[in-house]
Amino acid sequence: MSGYARAAHALGAGVSGSDAATSPYLERLAADGILIAHVGHGAEQLPQDTLELVYSSAVPVNNAERQAARERGIPELSRAQLLAELSALRRTIAVAGTHGKTTTASLLVHALREAGLEPGWMVGAGIGNGLPNADWGAGEWLVVEADESDRSMLSLSVEIAVLTNLELEHHSSFHSLAELQLLFREFLSQPQRAVIWDRPELLALRRGSVDPYDLDQPALTPKGSCFSWRGERVCLAVPGAHNALNATGALEAARIAGAEAGRAIAGMERFTGADRRFQLAGEGPRGAVLYDDYAHHPTELTATIAAARTLEPARVVAVLQPHLFSRTAALARQFGIALAHADVVVVLDVYPARERAEEHPAVSGLAIAEAAADAARGGPVYWLPTFADAEPVLRGLLRAGDLCLMMGAGDIDALTRRLLAT
Repeated sequence: MSGYARAAHALGAGVSGSDAATSPYLERLAADGILIAHVGHGAEQLPQDTLELVYSSAVPVNNAERQAARERGIPELSRAQLLAELSALRRTIAVAGTHGKTTTASLLVHALREAGLEPGWMVGAGIGNGLPNADWGAGEWLVVEADESDRSMLSLSVEIAVLTNLELEHHSSFHSLAELQLLFREFLSQPQRAVIWDRPELLALRRGSVDPYDLDQPALTPKGSCFSWRGERVCLAVPGAHNALNATGALEAARIAGAEAGRAIAGMERFTGADRRFQLAGEGPRGAVLYDDYAHHPTELTATIAAARTLEPARVVAVLQPHLFSRTAALARQFGIALAHADVVVVLDVYPARERAEEHPAVSGLAIAEAAADAARGGPVYWLPTFADAEPVLRGLLRAGDLCLMMGAGDIDALTRRLLAT
């Protein structure tokens, strides 16, 4: 939502808003003079001169501010409806897929900026190198993420689509991969160009011309990765084969948008990583190095742990805060298998987000911890439900040479900050 606040402000609107708790996003909006921010929701916080109220899918219809808007006859717009309006104002590149959307979109923005195209962007995290998660830009292109979770991707006006991959996700919304594929078929039927990872099952989702991309074996080192793209050598400062693949897709989209190859590559090579995407947080207890990562699906955990191995630590310690009860119930075994690639595993309880615990009474992070213990074959696995449980154990467990991955899409970054505190 903070990205939409930035766009609305850039277009001349006065913006206010509220969230259930404070966050770095809320604090940065306030510091930048963009938002009158409130922590907590209340009808009295809705300004008298409000023209529209925009809400995220996590805000229920009985929210106090939404109720006040209806009583005063103020139109309500979903986040998706506002994004549809914004994408109609610019030539839009939309990055879609189960994994890698934020990093691919961030790499693309850096490529377009270096090429002098001055893009706007609205991405799910700060795009790295000190840049925020959104900016309206001065050029003709807008880079956005296409969200499948609430089907809002179908409301976008898209000229270039990028599809990174596709797996069954958002189990509370989609009951089968086939159902999700139908959504992506519809999404990919609209754009003029479609940049798609060169896999048969993905290419089959597009009727019409396709710009496929793929990646030969990249050279992976503790400093990042190097690979070839259209005869050019590209060296990234972010680790992991998955990021090299993300960069290849982003380069194809940048090429179609008119970016000169050398300048686009130079922009990517200066990319230091999107916020909370294998982001170095700092030195933790007894010299261990902590990384913050948004991974919340087994495939993402596997890729992140593999990337951590390229830095050649003495041990990889994986700490997971599962995200959503529905995802935990559906993928507990797969989570356990992914976590078993680490040397030490710590599992916290589920971050519920928009879901309610009483609707999932038998689901907890313990199922993932048990699956990890089965898959680890004797490797240490800790079930530590709360931050209060986890913090003292991690302080005693971590040591110099360890790389500790703090993973999850919830508020696990708060635990990271606690571990970094003296």
